[in-house]
Amino acid sequence: MHLIKSDLKQKKLIFQQDGANVSMLRILMADGTSANIIYRWMRWCATHNLALIAYFFQWLNKFINGCVIGSGADFGPGFVIMHPVGVVINSKVSGGSNITVESGVVMGDEKGLSPCLGSNIFVGTGAKIIGPLTVADHVKVGANAVLTKSAEEGQTMLGIPAKPYIPKPQAEQ
Repeated sequence: MHLIKSDLKQKKLIFQQDGANVSMLRILMADGTSANIIYRWMRWCATHNLALIAYFFQWLNKFINGCVIGSGADFGPGFVIMHPVGVVINSKVSGGSNITVESGVVMGDEKGLSPCLGSNIFVGTGAKIIGPLTVADHVKVGANAVLTKSAEEGQTMLGIPAKPYIPKPQAEQ
């Protein structure tokens, strides 16, 4: 229950940062919240040797929300799925706290090795994070980016393949 509460609080904070002062009821009704809650129930069952029930929750998430999250995927507090449709997360993926995922995100393994995410990470719509890589803290992965190499702290990763965004200096006027 502690992790569900932290996920909901983080989602409310995201809404507030976007200028929407919403109630917790609105957060509960928001797109993606049921996917978060079902994921947490599935994960709890998986860690308490209730594999059959965990599999049921995984199936339920796929059926209700259109997302597939492996029962071994392990995220810290503040995990937020903003829009669940098309989200696929491999069972071997792990992540720290305050990770936000948009729709169509894929986090998958390559040859049995999966990504490891730090904390305070945003993953944009349609982004792919594939293989044995590390995403350090405070990283943003842009929409439709394909990340196949590790990202250093504070970077914004864009493109296919994803590379760090380096802003161009503004010309003096």
